[in-house]
Amino acid sequence: MSTRFPPARWPASARWVLLVGIALVLVLLMEMFHLPAALLLGPMFAAIFMAVNEASVRVPRPAFILSQSVVGLMMASVLPLDLFDEIARDWPIFVSGVLFTVLAAAVLGYFMTRAQLFPGTTAIWGSSPGAAAAMVLVSESYGADMRLVAFMQYLRVACCALVSTILARSLGLDPTAVQQVDWFPPLDIAGAAMTLGLAVLAAFAGSRSRIPGGALLVPLMLGLVVKFTGVMPLVLPPWLLALSYAVIGFGVGLRFTHEVVRHAARTFPRVLGSIMILIGVCAGFGYLLHLVAGVDLLTALLATSPGGADTVAIIASSPSMNIDLPFVMAMQVARFIFVVLTAPALARYLSTGARAG
Repeated sequence: MSTRFPPARWPASARWVLLVGIALVLVLLMEMFHLPAALLLGPMFAAIFMAVNEASVRVPRPAFILSQSVVGLMMASVLPLDLFDEIARDWPIFVSGVLFTVLAAAVLGYFMTRAQLFPGTTAIWGSSPGAAAAMVLVSESYGADMRLVAFMQYLRVACCALVSTILARSLGLDPTAVQQVDWFPPLDIAGAAMTLGLAVLAAFAGSRSRIPGGALLVPLMLGLVVKFTGVMPLVLPPWLLALSYAVIGFGVGLRFTHEVVRHAARTFPRVLGSIMILIGVCAGFGYLLHLVAGVDLLTALLATSPGGADTVAIIASSPSMNIDLPFVMAMQVARFIFVVLTAPALARYLSTGARAG
């Protein structure tokens, strides 16, 4: 008797319905428990389930590229206009904080590459501290396994969220008290149309460019120009972002195979151990900032956390504690920009050194 997963025999349209249904259930469950990046991870886990059961569907390449472009514009849109003023006021602290976290993660990635836990530059990209979605999408252009990079990146984001939440609760915060999202707010039609047009143009330019990861990085750079010059608004309604996250989650998850899942399971203890070491090292540097620079302890710990900036922002913005939110977000965003701009060169250098060693 065949044990093949029944939906594997279904037509593509029925498999799409099942995939979307599973993704919706997972997103709702993850949101219920306030887990990070639910809108991307829910679809990705659903797609992995379908893929390993040989019930895959195909995400059209133009949709995948356009979704990356929308995410690139979103990254640009959330940067505060006074970001560089905040960094300029305390630039030695920001420079040291960013460099320390990036170098600590690079050292861990280097030794994981030397140990050949993952193929090629995968461990280096997976260890990169921040910009998880960007690192996953760009890594494939540099010979890394996008699927395993996603496994490493989002495991780190989840661990950092858990540690930050425990820390916040121990100090009387309620990091789960998040605002409800208005999925269909009043829409600036003209602004949304211009933003969508920019996303299409940037997606085309990025995919045709010779820039690795151009489908994400070119829209990000164009979005930054638009954001800081004010030539047009960047209007990205929540439902469009959710759709884009889902398409990216599907696109990454559907590439998984039995072999990739087994490899991720085998390396899980060592990857988890490296993540906890990185969190501990960054917490130590945060404590040093507190002692040397006089930064509030919780502010310093959240600012140097190597997890997702969105999760850190939720905790840091809680009204029950006096946390320097501009400082926390400026440090997180500064590291994000630095990682996006330097990760390709750093990954090439470290992977060459690891192979030579």
